[in-house]
Amino acid sequence: MTELRATTIIIGVGNESRGDDGAGTATARLLKSRITSDIAVLEQSGEGTALMDAWRGASRVILIDAVCSGVTPGTIHRVDAAATPLPRSIFPCSTHSFGLADAIEMARALHELPTQVMVYGIEGASFDEGVPLSPAVEIAIRSVADQVQKQVQMADFEDPSSST
Repeated sequence: MTELRATTIIIGVGNESRGDDGAGTATARLLKSRITSDIAVLEQSGEGTALMDAWRGASRVILIDAVCSGVTPGTIHRVDAAATPLPRSIFPCSTHSFGLADAIEMARALHELPTQVMVYGIEGASFDEGVPLSPAVEIAIRSVADQVQKQVQMADFEDPSSST
């Protein structure tokens, strides 16, 4: 396989065996069936160095992950991470010691952060082992997939009006 890399990469982060933690990977799977261009759609566990490797060389990255900030399950957070660090109130922790927020900040410090980085956080309700996605998160997954699909079609990372 050649080293040709997509300039736009969508990465769904999560663990599908832990309830709503699978929101990012479920969104990525939905997007794989919708996006047919040269945009790469990947699924990752959320380990920070693997994320940095996955987006290396891309100019635009969209990351989708479950979050647990205490607001209503199904709430969608949209953050332009190229412009500002991820708010710790929305991305307070990770199941990894070096997770998504840490990877973004490390890449920023190393001047390896892609030019455009948009992060969608889907507020989860349950992260227990073996439980399915909650109904509110399933609805949010479809909404985020719609938003991301429009975003890549318009190549518009800066328009905050699609935030919910």
